[in-house]
Amino acid sequence: MSESTELAPAELLRRWRAGDSDALHRLLPLVYEELRRVARHHLRGEHAAATLETTALINEAYLRLVEQPAKDLQNRCHFVAVASHLMRQILVDHARERLALKRQGGYRVTLSEDMAVAQPLDVDLLAIEDALVRLAQLDAQQARVVELRYFGGLSIAETAAVLGVSEATVKRDWATARAWLHREVQQARTGEQR
Repeated sequence: MSESTELAPAELLRRWRAGDSDALHRLLPLVYEELRRVARHHLRGEHAAATLETTALINEAYLRLVEQPAKDLQNRCHFVAVASHLMRQILVDHARERLALKRQGGYRVTLSEDMAVAQPLDVDLLAIEDALVRLAQLDAQQARVVELRYFGGLSIAETAAVLGVSEATVKRDWATARAWLHREVQQARTGEQR
């Protein structure tokens, strides 16, 4: 058995934080299936013209991780959450690039009923990003809950573990953030139609 399969993800994360850049390379195969699930979650509902595929999104997130200083990641779940955040940023960057090129449209995603309060909406990824940035200014934890739950596909328990809060807090933040984002996106859509 090779050393990379013998070491737990937590140990590889510890080694990466300690300066062992190879530890991140050895960690990737151990969490790859989780990253594929997260990437597919991010890409679900993307407009048919989307240029990124699951593997490309994972690869871009990995490259961004390698370029950064080692983060203080406590465990596998926290690592996946950070990768999920990077994937969302990559999709937003690509949407902005496309918007700049076309000066119209952009990526479209459909909010599932888990995200929308009343009914699913077809909203622009950039509108969601703008609303999420505003939410982060009002309540950073609620914004992180949305990132982890909606974009990262983490469960209530996984989100609570990453944030170091109770599951009840995550449920409360999730419900409040969904309602707030729904209102913001609705207002943005109404403003666009005027």
